[in-house]
Amino acid sequence: MPVPAYRRVLLKLSGEALMGDDAFGINKETLAAMVRDIGEVVALGVELAIVIGGGNIFRGVALGADGMDRATADYLGMMATIMNAMALQDAMRRAGIEARVQSALNVEQVVEPYIRRKAIRYLEEGKVVIFAAGTGNPFFTTDTAAALRGSEMGAEIVLKATRVDGVYSADPKRDPTATRYSRLTFDEALARKLQVMDATAFALCRDQKLPIKVFDIRKPGALKRVVLGEDEGTLVHV
Repeated sequence: MPVPAYRRVLLKLSGEALMGDDAFGINKETLAAMVRDIGEVVALGVELAIVIGGGNIFRGVALGADGMDRATADYLGMMATIMNAMALQDAMRRAGIEARVQSALNVEQVVEPYIRRKAIRYLEEGKVVIFAAGTGNPFFTTDTAAALRGSEMGAEIVLKATRVDGVYSADPKRDPTATRYSRLTFDEALARKLQVMDATAFALCRDQKLPIKVFDIRKPGALKRVVLGEDEGTLVHV
């Protein structure tokens, strides 16, 4: 069996990653493919925690949220992440993968509250832990939640799953000459004004010396290749 490069990782999944080619919501085939990729990583013995976003659901109510108070809109987004987390947990259950959802918002009728020591114990037992509701506070993104939970869990790396296969010198959709970086330091990313994560999340990872790997979750087997330490995506390190 291949030896993974990391023992414990934090995977940041955007809500949009669950949409597939749909305008919003959860695409059944995309969710199934994602669970297969997660299953491959769990089979390697890697301890996996996930922070999930809610953009795929919130997008469906975004027009109605126009002009809404920012804090209220952020709480709506947090509740959307809880729905995504429950859907992902159920898909894992059907695939034979044990998972637990912990929420930063208190909704104990459906998911557990976030308790750090309990989450760590689940990871040590080989269960996947899905963190929902971001940090539980408005004005903070799920990128920041990923940096925070990754630091709290003692993860060795944050894996940011996107729709782009890494960090580029320019927007590859607009600039055909844009090149993908294989590796970058935090200082280089700042100097070149490259968007890796939001500023708060990026600063937290840099301060905690927690590397970030940006990769395309839609590529079959990409998650496993990242965990094995192969040249997939872009590594941002100290």
